[in-house]
Amino acid sequence: MRFGIVILPQDSWPDARRRWQAAEQYGFDHAWTYDHLSWRTLADEPWHATVPTLTAAAVVTSRIRLGTFVSSPNYRHPVPFAKEIATLDDISGGRFMLGVGSGGTGFDASVLGQPGYTPRQRHERFTEFVAALDLLLRHEGEGGGIRFEGGWYTAVDARMVGRPLQRPRVPFVLAANGPKGLRVVAEHGAGWVTTGADGATGEDWWASVAALTARLDDTALAAGRDPASIDRYLSLDSGGAYSLQGVDAFEDAVGRAAALGFTDVISHWPRAEGIYAGAESVLEQVASTLEGRRA
Repeated sequence: MRFGIVILPQDSWPDARRRWQAAEQYGFDHAWTYDHLSWRTLADEPWHATVPTLTAAAVVTSRIRLGTFVSSPNYRHPVPFAKEIATLDDISGGRFMLGVGSGGTGFDASVLGQPGYTPRQRHERFTEFVAALDLLLRHEGEGGGIRFEGGWYTAVDARMVGRPLQRPRVPFVLAANGPKGLRVVAEHGAGWVTTGADGATGEDWWASVAALTARLDDTALAAGRDPASIDRYLSLDSGGAYSLQGVDAFEDAVGRAAALGFTDVISHWPRAEGIYAGAESVLEQVASTLEGRRA
């Protein structure tokens, strides 16, 4: 089992730097931040930009992997975003992981004046977004510029000046629950991340997570891929309970995730109040046991 922590981009850098460095010192395997322009109940609170935050985190750490949790097509175009990803991977020394989802229906989906898209449209856009990023980030520079034209995105002689350090590209950790989305995971994903069924809590949520893992297995096999070749990430704080409310709660959640075949679990750094409210003392206690839990 590997362990991840989400650090929301809310603090000024002197405070945020302490958390990113502490995440590495605590022994977490990966650290993430949300890739939103703002988020739900925190929309009126400070919220810093994702790529500069991760770039700064890359400079002040040396081991821990870094990622977006998760990026979406809601307000991004694959050409400039691919260049940012490649540069960030280079600065981090090849430690970047790209979390990508289809994009929710909240603030990010309408702030630029976008119309409301149907679930089918959002999936089609997601599929094209991932395929375009895959093409751009694998490009080795031969044959001139990169061209593509789809229903959602167009590129005309795009240049990937600056390439990701990781080859053939940075790993994609794709968020998907539906059958079509899981097929995208089977085609492009080094990993799969899930928050379980929307709105489900408690035992119903864990049942939904179990059903999704079985669905991923079936989808991978149908695509001719070994299900074990896909890393599985579970957001532990998505089923109505906060995993770092106590050491026992964390131990129980990790045990249940391991039993379902997850390779990685992700918790959120405790906030002073509101969502993910908790005590950093619990985080410290949990962190002190991480090495033993990997055995």
